[in-house]
Amino acid sequence: MATLGRPRAKGPSRSGLSTEQDILVAAARLFCEAGYSGASTHRIAAEAGISQATMYHYFAGKQDILLRLLLATVRPSVTYALGLAGRDEPADARLWALCAYDVRLLLAGRDNIGSLYLIPEVAGDAFAEFRAEHARLYAVYHDLVAAVLGVPDAAATGLVFGLVESVILRRRAEGEMDADVVAPAIADAVLRVLRVADQRLAAIRAF
Repeated sequence: MATLGRPRAKGPSRSGLSTEQDILVAAARLFCEAGYSGASTHRIAAEAGISQATMYHYFAGKQDILLRLLLATVRPSVTYALGLAGRDEPADARLWALCAYDVRLLLAGRDNIGSLYLIPEVAGDAFAEFRAEHARLYAVYHDLVAAVLGVPDAAATGLVFGLVESVILRRRAEGEMDADVVAPAIADAVLRVLRVADQRLAAIRAF
């Protein structure tokens, strides 16, 4: 990617964001509303209020933009999850915290970027970095679930991960959701699936 800092081709940003952020916001909206194939670079640039030439100064193309958006839905959770490994809280408390954080991240922002996880293009080589990060996050869930249960359990991990990412489809169906309500509710549901008692759940929320 070229060095950032080139002036905007169509005047100052109306949003107050940087040009790079304007492009990401515009692309997220179009990818979610028009579909990946329906969001041309021309439409993205127009939505961002810039020329195509300026857009290509920041991103190599649509794939580059989508990759950046997808990584933003998972990489912060990976960083948070790895940070949990060094904390003293019991495994069930750390799993609860990770679930709540991950749900909040998936519900953040105007557009439901997580809904793009399953588009066919994401299976291609251009998105291998995203899939690797997603797998890293899954591995942390696997380790925490194993620590809570006392044994590794791939089926339980899949169920836990599925509960967390179920907010993607719920958001598509229900629209905006209150993360302050949904995140702890999903985290509670995860631990109940793992047979953590309600009394213990109350203590975990206090950490």
